[in-house]
Amino acid sequence: MISLHTSPLDQPGTGDAGGMNVYVIELARRLVAQGVGIDIFTRATSSRLAPVVEADDGILVRHVHAGPFEGLTKTELPGQLCAFAREVLRTEAAQPLGHYAAVHSHYWLSGQVGALARDRWGVPLIHSMHTMAKVKNAALAEGDSPEPAARVIGEEQVVDAADMLIANTDIEAKQLIELYDADPGRVEVVHPGVDLSLFRPLDRASARRALGLPAEAHVLMFAGRIQPLKAPDVLLRAVAVLLARDPSLRSRVVVPIVGGPSGSGLDRPESLHALAGELGISDVVRFVPPVGHADLAQWYAAATLVAVPSYNESFGLVAVEAQASGTPVVAAAVGGLTTAVRHGRSGLLVDGHDAERWADALARVIGDEALRVNLEAGALAHAREFSWEATARATLDVYDRARSWLKQGAA
Repeated sequence: MISLHTSPLDQPGTGDAGGMNVYVIELARRLVAQGVGIDIFTRATSSRLAPVVEADDGILVRHVHAGPFEGLTKTELPGQLCAFAREVLRTEAAQPLGHYAAVHSHYWLSGQVGALARDRWGVPLIHSMHTMAKVKNAALAEGDSPEPAARVIGEEQVVDAADMLIANTDIEAKQLIELYDADPGRVEVVHPGVDLSLFRPLDRASARRALGLPAEAHVLMFAGRIQPLKAPDVLLRAVAVLLARDPSLRSRVVVPIVGGPSGSGLDRPESLHALAGELGISDVVRFVPPVGHADLAQWYAAATLVAVPSYNESFGLVAVEAQASGTPVVAAAVGGLTTAVRHGRSGLLVDGHDAERWADALARVIGDEALRVNLEAGALAHAREFSWEATARATLDVYDRARSWLKQGAA
């Protein structure tokens, strides 16, 4: 696997680490359980990192030196592709012939390197986009910057080069075909999974005590990277509307924002704190740094609902993790979230990002106990449809199809 711009060892929720990091390491673990050995190539971001780290049984993370360890933004990484690719090829050259059976690249930067490795090694290239520039640019958050033309061109090249493309949802598959002219026969939908042994119902009262949350509060939670694309500001604006409508809620509402600045959010890391102040809701908002999965599971269990107001998501792992914990989700009706959340059964989908509409949805969940109980049960049932084991089995099938495509091309 190639995950150039972010390591599966990084803590999700800040910088460039997010759902893709979870996807790479969880898929790798399940593939190993089915008899596959995995090497994950990622760019070294510190001189303190060992060249090779055993992340788990059968999973080696290889830290490739390509460019300065610190200070490079994701937009500057294309200039390091050659150096990164050279080190990947050098690593393979030191292995026995045929050491790697396939290349699975994640995000377009990795796909560029993967295409070169595929041609050099004579193995299939499977690519997962995770996010797409054309999709992001079509639904930009206010104040966010469009993805550059270089990324659009790079993505088109990767789509053309890959033997198989894995899409998270039917919507993403359609976008690959319609926006990137992908061959429909080389696009396969494989839903990401959720760790159902980790994200599961916990005692809410105990979770709240452990986190210092009031036992009877309406806990309206956001988890993820703080950047315009993820739209945590939408939740804050909706809460401000909610409290303006019913001031008595102020003593009973807590809004945890769990995560750190990322992407264009790094330009103004304090902007969300400032917005809470401007809206007059700083007293109900709690900013929590990124936490590990065990702690995140506790936050989900403690929440009344989890808000996912993103402008786009290829899937929305946070939404499924929250539902697996028995917590309903209020999400934007965009991209993969329309698959991750079952409207009216496991949560509510909101059209657009208008604060009044979002306040309506929040009010429905916290004000209607019967609805909330039904959504909690539906959230659990819906989340059980997703597992990393099923994801791994389907991914192995895609690898087999990719080998068939490669053989056909050689013939």
